[in-house]
Amino acid sequence: LGLRALRDVQPDAQAYPAFSPALAHAFRTETRLFIRNLIQENRSILDLLRADYSFLDEQLANHYGIEGVIGPGFRRVALPAGSHRGGILTQGSILMLTSHTTKTSPVLRGKWILDNVLNSPPPPPPANVPPLDESPANGRKLTNREQIERHRDNPACASCHSRIDPLGFALENFDVIGRWRSKDGETEIDASGVLPGGETFSGPQGLNRLLLSRSQ
Repeated sequence: LGLRALRDVQPDAQAYPAFSPALAHAFRTETRLFIRNLIQENRSILDLLRADYSFLDEQLANHYGIEGVIGPGFRRVALPAGSHRGGILTQGSILMLTSHTTKTSPVLRGKWILDNVLNSPPPPPPANVPPLDESPANGRKLTNREQIERHRDNPACASCHSRIDPLGFALENFDVIGRWRSKDGETEIDASGVLPGGETFSGPQGLNRLLLSRSQ
């Protein structure tokens, strides 16, 4: 899953003052306990996506906005009804691993899903692909989604990004350190996606349902 690389991820302290080494350790612990439990109980591999439980201590539960978890010990916790979380894609470890230091990256998140869940990695980008243009438009700072959609207007970028970006957009409500948010700056987040084949979905639960609908 690439969790070893979390040691090299350091979110910007000014943008994310709530981040700490203890939180990074909690992220790793949650995912490792989650995977260990799946193996020890011989649960379905599909629980990686559809699980309605996770492993939390009080610090991580508070960070996720989940009530009723008291004390420092990690334990299995049933996620509340209507939770935005469920499965590995909504765990802080994966969300932080697939972000930049100052902002989320739908491209990194979409690529991670193609690589690690769908076993369908995109080709490496061409050498001449320009970096993301973060400049304002009409005097307004663009959201992540708007910047990427502008980048995708380049025909050299469009073919791969049409597969990558929709998957990552579904997770845009999670910030760099895995907290739920409704806005990117001052703009409401659009977490919908359309795949090249026409399949539509929205948000992390919609993404999970789409992935689980693929029997292979």
